Amino acid sequence: MIEVKIYKDTPIPGRFSQFWKKFRKHKGAVVGLVVLTLIILMAAFSPLLAPFDPTEQFSDYLRYPPAWSNDGITRHLLGTDDLGRDLLSRVVYGSRLSLGLSALVVVIATVIGVALGALAGLARGGMEYFILRVMDVILAIPSLLLAIVIVAIIGPGLPNAIYAVAIVLIPHFVRIVRASIKEEMAKDYVVAAKLDGASPLRLFTHSIFPNILPPLIVQITLAFSTALVDIAALGFLGMGAQPPNPEWGTILSQSRAFIQLAPWTVTIPGLAILITVLSINLFGDGLRDALDPKEHP
Repeated sequence: MIEVKIYKDTPIPGRFSQFWKKFRKHKGAVVGLVVLTLIILMAAFSPLLAPFDPTEQFSDYLRYPPAWSNDGITRHLLGTDDLGRDLLSRVVYGSRLSLGLSALVVVIATVIGVALGALAGLARGGMEYFILRVMDVILAIPSLLLAIVIVAIIGPGLPNAIYAVAIVLIPHFVRIVRASIKEEMAKDYVVAAKLDGASPLRLFTHSIFPNILPPLIVQITLAFSTALVDIAALGFLGMGAQPPNPEWGTILSQSRAFIQLAPWTVTIPGLAILITVLSINLFGDGLRDALDPKEHP
C-alpha cells in the first residue's frame, strides 16, 4: 500500500538554529563575534604567537618604530618601547592578562549578583529593601570612580582591582535577576511548582533560573566590556596591574610620557582595547536581539 502525504512535512528548527538565524541577520554582531574569537584565540595561544618574552629588553632597539615605518624592522613588527621590549609580544601577552582578569571579575560579579538578586526576588520585607537600597547607592556612583575609591581605600594592586571592579558590577546583575524573577513569579508554571510544595531554592534553581538565562547571558557579555575598560583604567592610573606585567592599561601608563617621541607605544595598546571592547559590544547587541523572545525569527 502506497502512503500518500497530503501535507508537506515542515521540519521545526531547533533552538540553536532559531538563535543563529536571528543572530546572523546582524552583520555587525557577526563581525564582532569573529573578531572577539580571534582575540580569544590570540590570548589562549599567546606563548606560541608572541615572538619574544614580553619582559625581554633589547638595548640596541630602544623606541624602534613599527615595521611599516621608514626606520622600522621586521624583527619587531609593531616596534619597541622605551626599554626596548617588543610591543607585539607585550600586546599579545597582554590580551591573556586583560581578558583573563575581565573574565574573573565577571565570574565573581555574576555569582554574587545572581545570589543576591535571587534573595531579593524571592524574599519579602526588610531583606529585599536592604539589598535594593545598597545596590542603589552603588549604582548612584559612576563605576570607574567607585572602583578608584575602593582601590584607594584598600590599597593598589591587582587583587584589590579585581575586587573593586567586581563590586561595581554586582548591582547590574542583582537588578536584572530580581526583575526577571518578579516577572516569572506571576506565570502559571511557577504557581504550579509552588502548589506542589517546591521550596524557594528548588523553585529558583529548577523552574525560574533556566528561564532567566537569556537576559543574564546578555548582561554577562556587556559586563565583560565594562570590566575590561575599568581594569585597563585602573592599570593606567597605577592602581591595578603593576609593571612589568603586560596588561594593556599598564602598557599605556608606561608609554604616555613618550606619546610624542614614540606614539605607536600608546596607539597600539589603545587600539587593542578599543577593538576588543567594540567587538564585545557588537556581539552583545546581536546577542540581545537574538535572545529577545519578542523578536520574530
